[in-house]
Amino acid sequence: MQVHTVLCFGATPGCGNVALVIEEGPATPEARQAFARAQPHPACVFLDAGPGPAWVADYYYPHARSPLCLHATLGAAQVLFARAGDAAPDIVLATAMRGQALRLSRQGEDFFVALQPQDVPAVAVDAALAAWLLGQPGLMLAGAPVLASVGSPKLLIEVPERATLHALHPPLERILDWGRAHGVNGCYVVCRIGEESYEGRNFNHLDPAMEDRATGVAAGALSAHLGRAITLHQGGALGAPCLIRTRLEEGEILVGGRAELVPGN
Repeated sequence: MQVHTVLCFGATPGCGNVALVIEEGPATPEARQAFARAQPHPACVFLDAGPGPAWVADYYYPHARSPLCLHATLGAAQVLFARAGDAAPDIVLATAMRGQALRLSRQGEDFFVALQPQDVPAVAVDAALAAWLLGQPGLMLAGAPVLASVGSPKLLIEVPERATLHALHPPLERILDWGRAHGVNGCYVVCRIGEESYEGRNFNHLDPAMEDRATGVAAGALSAHLGRAITLHQGGALGAPCLIRTRLEEGEILVGGRAELVPGN
């Protein structure tokens, strides 16, 4: 088994959200989940050779298997492009749970994942639901909450101030229970900090210590909802400042940033 540790979406060298990229690892979902549960890192992706030219990517958080994890996909891109060489053409992955096609590209120091907007569950959402999920009665929002997805549905909630964003300590079990019941992968809360810049926090783990440093699927979902390219900051208050960039090209949403292999891997 080969295990590569990659810092993904780091705002500067040496920072980022950690992903483990595993080759020749355990074969069954149960064994993969057990491996992910034993790690001190937020996400694992198991790479398998596909029946065609595409690799198959199977994603696991410590608490659950996931249809898509973009920071782990960025880690896979770093490993695969390092092997193929800087001049390599785009690389294609297929997700294990849903067979979603992901096109990986390298642009300078950044790696990008190309996706398309996906359907979301038919669930009614409003400000009262957002306030209840976040444990903040009377919470003021900057706009109506929405569901959006580029492969893993998120409830997007925009608050008007950074102070509000940073002060959130939501009831995580409530968010996870609601998400499981409705097919939604947690809440992503953002505030606008510039013309096309946002800061965000992701709530989809039971353990507050496992809060995501960078959530690429949420950046893609937000960009899909807004219909424009954005820059998204995350993880600074957690000691791992991350920066996610999105682009819109010919109907696709490109989500990208830095991916740095940890020495010794």
